[in-house]
Amino acid sequence: MDVRTDRADRGQATPLLLGVVALAVVVLLALVPLAEAAQQRTAARTAADAAALAGVVEGEAGARAAAAANGAELVGWRVVGAEVWVRVELGDATAVAKARRG
Repeated sequence: MDVRTDRADRGQATPLLLGVVALAVVVLLALVPLAEAAQQRTAARTAADAAALAGVVEGEAGARAAAAANGAELVGWRVVGAEVWVRVELGDATAVAKARRG
């Protein structure tokens, strides 16, 4: 069996591989901001939960301190009956949480 290869077909794997690698790099660079935003939202939710729990026990000052300890800022505080509602901001992320006394 005689297999002939045309000289024009030689070396085609290298440009194809470079294209695939370039595409992979572009996709990864596009995913970095999405991952950072997701991490920031998660951290904001954690700070809001901590602030709400601290707010039930220690009041607004405790909620503010708990938010700050988690890198966030307490921007909303409300007591409704036995519930404490808080709103925190961490970078571009905002989170709301509530905790109940008792």
